[in-house]
Amino acid sequence: MLKVGLTGGIGCGKSTAVHYFKEYDVSVIDADVIAKELVEPGEPALQEIATYLGNQYIQEDGQLNRALLKQEAFSDSTLLIKLEAILHPLIRDEIKSLMDEVTSLKGSSVVNEYLIVDIPLLVEKGYEDLFDKIIVVTCSKQQQLERIKERDSLVEAAIKSIMNKQATEKERLAIATETLDNKGSKEALAKQVEALHLRLLESAHGC
Repeated sequence: MLKVGLTGGIGCGKSTAVHYFKEYDVSVIDADVIAKELVEPGEPALQEIATYLGNQYIQEDGQLNRALLKQEAFSDSTLLIKLEAILHPLIRDEIKSLMDEVTSLKGSSVVNEYLIVDIPLLVEKGYEDLFDKIIVVTCSKQQQLERIKERDSLVEAAIKSIMNKQATEKERLAIATETLDNKGSKEALAKQVEALHLRLLESAHGC
């Protein structure tokens, strides 16, 4: 089975691209979903956060105070490094486990010929060795700013801070085998996904 990583900067439209891939019954593994599940009450990663980062990030109901941790992590690089050191080895292990699980179903009616892993920090955390193909979703920096302002109601300074902590488009494109240009309409992106889906099926048949 062909293993495909998908990434892009904040606001570039990764989720929209993934939505279109799902319309072709492609199996998708979402790193953000994995990250959220890893810090549910009772999970070891949540206890590590309390132990190494502080109990202030745990609410009275035992849930992670995501808003506080996100706000402080993006303004404190040391905190962000510590948080990522806790989470990313676990995320990587879970991604590999889920990929093996999906691959074991190859040939059945419930999976397609390739799988996609949606990883925002694919470049930053060195995930490229896991994949046969890497898709990078692109758009302009101004579009990133406008889309995130509309989606998350963040001020421009906060958005730029997040963008500056991510890989540059040049760095992403350096490892890309495929690109999706999301500077235009959703319809234009959908057509690109359709064409890419057919190419990936062709590549998968050669595996």
